[in-house]
Amino acid sequence: MSTLSTIGFDADDTLWQNEQFFRLTETRFAELLTDYAEADHLQDRLLEAEKRNLGHYGFGIKGFTLSMIETAVEVTEGRVPASVIGDILGMGREMLRHPIETLPHVRETLEALSGDFRLVMITKGDLFDQERKLAQSGLGDFFDGVEIVSDKNAATYERVFSRHGDGAARSMMVGNSLKSDIAPAIEAGSWGVYIPHDLTWVLERIDEPDQHPRYRKIEHLGELGALIATLR
Repeated sequence: MSTLSTIGFDADDTLWQNEQFFRLTETRFAELLTDYAEADHLQDRLLEAEKRNLGHYGFGIKGFTLSMIETAVEVTEGRVPASVIGDILGMGREMLRHPIETLPHVRETLEALSGDFRLVMITKGDLFDQERKLAQSGLGDFFDGVEIVSDKNAATYERVFSRHGDGAARSMMVGNSLKSDIAPAIEAGSWGVYIPHDLTWVLERIDEPDQHPRYRKIEHLGELGALIATLR
């Protein structure tokens, strides 16, 4: 572990709150269409639309907004009022303007680690929105590199950790998504440190790789420094 040189950090729901805004918007979406579908049914239809559209729109608020519109058209059999479409677009714009709320222990942890390791933010989603959130967070100066990618897989981590560090074997990825942050990083050869979040999108949930020697789990980011010390 003394050869660890680079630490990658996920952004949404690892450095700052994100999923809570999607959940709140889903609730408002259900209220808009309460005359056409039950909330649980509408949520299932929206999730189906999001799955279908990931390959077209990618991850992020814009794709989510388009999926809400598509779902509204489907459940109303094309009768959705133009005013409802306008409201959905307004909710999407509101999400794109929401203020950034950093999670506990983020700033002090990044500050403590930045002198000893190369820190890289590795996030997926809409380029403009992720850049906005990073700028508003005030955390940008802690990172030696920022990678906004369309998806996260083993090849992504191999490429990023080779570009910004000494390869995956001497790197660690920290995040709240087992599917996107942890499993593919471990597959690439790096350490994976999982920090559970109270709200995690259902499409990001998989079983923990808890038997893998390079997998670790902590309760919050403030425990990361102590974890690294035990692995030296």
